[in-house]
Amino acid sequence: MPASAKKAVKMPAKKAPAKKAAVKKTSKAPAKKTPAKKSPAKKNPVKSGAKKPTPVLSAAQRAVLAKRAAAAKAKAIAAAKAKKLREDHARAVAKARAAAALKLQKEREAKAKAAAKARAAAAKAKAIAAAKAQRERDAKAKAAAREREIQAKARDKAAAEAKKQREIEAKRKAIEAEKLRKLREIERRNQEELKRQERREADERKRLEALQRKMLSKPYGKDEAFLNELRGLLLETREATDAQIAIAEAEAEEMLVDRERLEYDDEDGSSVASDIQRDQLKDFATALRLKVDEVDVALSRVDDGSYGRCDECYEPISKARLLAQLPVFTCVSCRASV
Repeated sequence: MPASAKKAVKMPAKKAPAKKAAVKKTSKAPAKKTPAKKSPAKKNPVKSGAKKPTPVLSAAQRAVLAKRAAAAKAKAIAAAKAKKLREDHARAVAKARAAAALKLQKEREAKAKAAAKARAAAAKAKAIAAAKAQRERDAKAKAAAREREIQAKARDKAAAEAKKQREIEAKRKAIEAEKLRKLREIERRNQEELKRQERREADERKRLEALQRKMLSKPYGKDEAFLNELRGLLLETREATDAQIAIAEAEAEEMLVDRERLEYDDEDGSSVASDIQRDQLKDFATALRLKVDEVDVALSRVDDGSYGRCDECYEPISKARLLAQLPVFTCVSCRASV
C-alpha cells in the first residue's frame, strides 16, 4: 500500500479525541446551565483542520509510468553505446597517425645519424693529421727551447754569483749602518724621555700646587654680604628641619600610643599598616637629622669662608645653586657625573 494511502487511512483515527472532548463538554454543560445547542458548533474546527487524503494511482497509470521509464533507459543505453563506438574509432585513428609519425621520425633520425657519423670520421682523420704535424713542430720548438734554457741558466748562474757577492757586501754595510743608527736613536730617545720626564714632573708640581690652592680656596670669602645671607638661610633651614623632625617623632609616638591603647584586628592588616607608617616616619626623621648635620657643616664652612667650594673639583659653586639648594657641596657638573 502506498504511503499516501496509509496517511489517508490513519487520518480519521485522529478525530476520536475531538469527539470525546465534545462529549465531555456537552456532559458538563447542564452543570454550568449553558444551552445544549452550542456543542455541535465546536465540532466544526476539528473537521476543518484535518488533512485531505492524497489520490491513489491506479494499476494502469503505474504501468504507463513504468513503460515510459523503460523506454528512457533503453534510449540512454543506446546513446552510451553509440558514444563508445565513436570514441573507439577516434582512438584507433589517433593511434594510426601516431605510428606513422613515429616511423617517419625514426627514418629521419637514421639519416641524420649516418650523415653525422660520416662527418665525424672525416673530422677525425683531419684531426689526426693536424696532431701529427703539431707534434713535429713541438719537438723542434722543444729542442730549440732546451738549448736556449741551457744558455740562459749559465748566464743566470754567473749573474747570481755576482749579485750574491754584491748583496753580501751591501748587507755588511747595512748592518754596520743600522748599528750606528740604533745607537744614535737610543741616545736621542733617552734625551727625549729625560725631557718628557722633566716636563711631567713640572706639570705634576703645577697641578698639585693648583689643587692645593683650590682645596684651600675661599670662593666667596671676600663677599661678606653673600655669606651673611647664606648663614641666615641655613639657620632658617635648620630651624624648619628641626620642626619637621619634632612633628615626625611626635606623630610616630602618637601612633605607638594608639597601637598600645587600641586593639587592632590582624585579619584586615590594620596593625601592619600602622607599623609601616610609623617606620616611614622614623626613617623620615632620620633623613632630616642627616640634613641638620649637613646644615651644621655648611654653617661651619660659612664661618671660615670656605662654603661654596665644590668637594669634587674644588671649583666655585654658582651663587644661584647655593641659594636654590640648602645645603649644597658639589657643583652642577660633578653632581651630574655622580
